[in-house]
Amino acid sequence: MKDKNIGIGDHFQNETKYKRQSLGGGHTCVSRAEPYKICKDAAVRIDLPEAPIFGGPSLWETLHRRRSIREFRNSSITLDQLSRLLWSANGITLETGGYSLRTSPSAGALYPIETYICANRVAKISSGIYHHNILHNQLELLKKGNFGGVLAKACLGQTMCEDAAAVFVFTAIAARSKWKYSERAWRYIYLDAGHIGAGIHLAAEALGLGCCMIGAFFDDEVNDIIGIDGSSETAVYSAAVGVK
Repeated sequence: MKDKNIGIGDHFQNETKYKRQSLGGGHTCVSRAEPYKICKDAAVRIDLPEAPIFGGPSLWETLHRRRSIREFRNSSITLDQLSRLLWSANGITLETGGYSLRTSPSAGALYPIETYICANRVAKISSGIYHHNILHNQLELLKKGNFGGVLAKACLGQTMCEDAAAVFVFTAIAARSKWKYSERAWRYIYLDAGHIGAGIHLAAEALGLGCCMIGAFFDDEVNDIIGIDGSSETAVYSAAVGVK
């Protein structure tokens, strides 16, 4: 029985600990989810330009300069910049042993995180909600329109979501990880999201852009904005990016 004096977060931490005497092997009864999401009903598909992976400031300089930026100019970012940011989060860098390894690490190379973009001001594309089709390196238009304001309200009134050129929303398809790790998968999902957030943030700084990670939001409202059910797929993290 759960101790009423223990919070749900503490209870989850205790219940998902690995212990030598109880660590099982093999996979769970959870069905293995598809490794890539493709939005078949997308109104428009946009091929992203190839992201150059050379040049720019050094890693050490980028780490030194990185700060959370919450104020942005009313300016657009380019499609090339957006492509580089997405590559920093999801770029496939190596095919080996049946796995497609990416720029961000993932427990078991299962990659449960999906990426959506609320494009407020991105050159050459319409404002709207997009999904990043990783397999084909495309943007899939899900909803056309200006969603920055409603997203800001869903993120506890953080106006940077409306001021930013683009807001990245990272979601989790838990079944991809639970197939192997059962309930402990949620620990790895949040770690994976953090790895991706670090990549996006450093890439933004290397491009001379500002970025701020966002963990505070009304989950159901964000899920509704990007069009997911909040159960089989749910929002876990976000990032506002724009011109400093």
